[in-house]
Amino acid sequence: MGIQKKEEREYARILYVNERITYKEIASRVKVTEKTVSKWAEEDNWDKLRKSLLTTKQNQLTHWYNQLEAINEKVAARDNIPTNTEADTMSKITSNIQKLEVETNLGEYIEVGMKVLTFIQDINLEDAKKFKNYYDEFINAKLKHG
Repeated sequence: MGIQKKEEREYARILYVNERITYKEIASRVKVTEKTVSKWAEEDNWDKLRKSLLTTKQNQLTHWYNQLEAINEKVAARDNIPTNTEADTMSKITSNIQKLEVETNLGEYIEVGMKVLTFIQDINLEDAKKFKNYYDEFINAKLKHG
């Protein structure tokens, strides 16, 4: 595969993963056939990559903020008054953003706990062992009760 084809393929992948556009739109922008884009996506498992990036907290927040901005721009281009559907959608997106921004998931608890444990170990190994036991109980309680 020549350098140009590699660059086209990489550009297409970036468009698919980051901009969430269709194969047809990608083909048009990269100047290849839709069939070629589809083949690349299947061979390189673009769907899995897109999903893994979407599941991160920050990416989901970015996605929701982008959606909210798009609706606001659409409303501003008209009479600055959202339709009932737009207002409802904006409310739901805003609610999702607020929930996600304050939510701390289990992975984040574990990550912070490991950093604190490492810090304590450098100061006092016995205290670190005690902390580890308490932290394990905390994580188990989170698993059971949320």
